[in-house]
Formats: sequence, structure tokens, C-alpha cells
Amino acid sequence: MSEQNRDLDERLESAFGPVIEAIADGAVARERDRRLPRDEVAALKEAGFGALRVPTGFGGWGISLEQEFRLLIRLGAADSNLPQLLRGHVAFVETQRAQPEGALRTEWLRRLGAGRTLVGNAQAERGDATVTETRLDERDGRLLLSGRKFYSTGTIYADWIWVGARRGDEAVALAVPADAPGVTRVDDWNGFGQRLTGSGTTVFDDVEVDPRQVLPWSENAERRPLAYTQALYQLVLLAAQAGTARAVLRDAVGFVRPRARTFGVAGVSLPREDPSVQSVVGRLSAIASSVEAITLSAVRGLDALDGDDGAGEDEYQRALATVFEAQQVVLPLVLEAATSLFEVGGASAVDADRSLDRHWRNARTIASHNPAIHRERALGDHRLNGTPFRTGPHAAAAAAGTAAARVGSAAAAAAGK
Repeated sequence: MSEQNRDLDERLESAFGPVIEAIADGAVARERDRRLPRDEVAALKEAGFGALRVPTGFGGWGISLEQEFRLLIRLGAADSNLPQLLRGHVAFVETQRAQPEGALRTEWLRRLGAGRTLVGNAQAERGDATVTETRLDERDGRLLLSGRKFYSTGTIYADWIWVGARRGDEAVALAVPADAPGVTRVDDWNGFGQRLTGSGTTVFDDVEVDPRQVLPWSENAERRPLAYTQALYQLVLLAAQAGTARAVLRDAVGFVRPRARTFGVAGVSLPREDPSVQSVVGRLSAIASSVEAITLSAVRGLDALDGDDGAGEDEYQRALATVFEAQQVVLPLVLEAATSLFEVGGASAVDADRSLDRHWRNARTIASHNPAIHRERALGDHRLNGTPFRTGPHAAAAAAGTAAARVGSAAAAAAGK
């Protein structure tokens, strides 16, 4: 490791280590009370987490994708809600980094580099995923946004919201301030896991939009294929899963070490000396290190394409294949770990005050966002027949040329649904 990288790692640890530890300390209480981690997100923002990937010339940290994802995994170990609710922001920063040089890109990178701005994502809608009902209309010389989004993860915590809409027959992407008149954010996500991500409804009721913040979707395609963004969204979820595996190991060790038991044995025995318990913890340790290594390996594949203007579709397809392959392995391993955790203790392990069940519920919920069975089939088709991966569930319809399908496909890819 170079002296420069070592210095950067030390500064990252100094800035974010204490914040992440504090987030971990309050995770169980937040889970029990369903208290949204507004203060925790604010602390991350204050420390500059939102500027991790912003180039140093714009005031950011300028770190690599791998360095960012190492922090996201640590954050996932503290509370798996946090990486997921930041997913839209992570992708938005990459979108701005990849835009052609221009005044709007400079404005955004400076705003993000200041470290006090988080961006939420409002793309998906209930109902037919090939149709986007959210509209941007011009009336009396003003651009007005109206519509209703769901699965708008992280928007409740955001300062700005990145929205997909239709302007006539054109697909557009636009940014609006989260506190603009007419914006309503509702915490109505009703899943049994990841309950603090704010993945609920965002309503836009004649929200006035700055014309400079509107991009045709064709221009929002940046300088690289949509496969990059698709891979990035999946990797953030895998980072949350890898963090969960870490948390499972941590909580298993924390549960077993201080315990003694008298049931079923003569005298007092220590569970930490029980070969069966040791075997379970050994397996949890192996899973935690393996899923982290697999996730970071996939991140490095995407990191290698960063700034490579000569990379073509084939390179991005290979990187996306690696991410989908990682998904096939990471998801079942983390679910196994979250279930096996209960083998280290008896009935006391299911005490609701411990909230050990949150690990399984959260891992299962994240896995359900992007059903791996679809990726498995796509991987087989890709290896057998060279079929390229589609970057949205309705890409075939999008290819037919309808604007509504283009918006729906792009929104679905961005939302990861």
C-alpha cells in the first residue's frame, strides 16, 4: 500500500469509524421501535459520506469504488438499512461523474463535494412497470411535475430527489429539491425487513421544476452503457448482504462468549467450548469472509472500467455477469448464516429484545428486491448462447421504440425492481 493510500485510509477511518460504531450501537433499539435513522444519516452526511466518490477537484474524497464499498459493507454490518437507503445517492454520484463536461455537471459535483447533500431515487411506480404515469408538463411558462412513486428508497432522508418522468412522448430524468412545495414523502413501506430504509411513496403535486435540471433520458445515458448502473445498484445490495453476514458473526460471538449453562449437563458448562457451537461459529466466520471477498471482487471488475473511455459493451457485460454470479452465491450464503445463527443458543436466542431475527428478515427482503432466479437463467443463456443481459425487465418492449416503455425499463433498472 502506498503512503498516499495509507494516509487516505487513516483519514477515512477517523471520519467514519466513530459514526459507524454509533450507528451499530443503536441498531437494535431502532429496529424494535421502528425509528427512522434520521440522526444517523445526518451524522454520515456531516462526516462527508455523500462525497466519497466525488473527485477531489470538486471538494470530494476521490476514493475508488472498492474503498467506498468497503465502507458500505462496514455500514451494513452496523445496520443493513443504511447502505440500501444510500443506494440512490451512490448511483447519482456515478451518473454525475460520467456526464460530459458542462456547467450542470460542475454545479452538481461541487454541491455533492461539499458533503452536505444526499440524493434520493424516485423511479418505480406501482402497476404496469412498462408505463410511467409521472408527467412533466409546461403550463403558463412553468414546468410542473405530477405523479406518484413507490419503492423510493432513501428519499425520506434526501435533500434532492432524482425522478423519472414523461414529457410528452419523451422520457426524461430530473432533479427536484426534496422540500419543494408539492413534494410529499411517506414512510409506508410495509415489508417485514429493511423497515427503516424509507422505501415508501413519494408524491409530486404540481412541483415546479428548474428547466436546467431536466435531461432527456438519452443524454442521461452518460458515456457508458446502462449495464454499469445496473451492476452498481446490485452491488450496493450485495454490500448490505455482506455487512449482514458480518453482523451475524459478530452477534453469534457476542451471544456465546459470556454464556454458561446447566441444562442437560452435569455442573456448569461453557457453550464457547462446545464443539457443536464452535462448528457453527466457524461456518459463520467462513461465510462472512467469503461473501465479502466475492462482493469486493465484483466491485473491482466495475472499478476497472471507471474512467476507461475505450471500454465497450462487451466489457460492461462481463462486469455485469460477475455481479450476477456474485448474487447467486452471496444471497443463499447470507440466508444460511442468518438461520444458522440460532443454532448457537436455545430459546434465549429468540428473545425479541435481542432482535436476532432482523438479520434473516433483512437478508430475505434484500434478496427479494431482485429475484436471483431471473439472473440465474440469464447467466445460463449468456454463457450458452452469448445473449447479452438486458438492463431492465422490459428492455424488449423498450427496443420496440415506445417512449413509455423506455421510461419504464430505465426506471425499473434504476430502482432495481
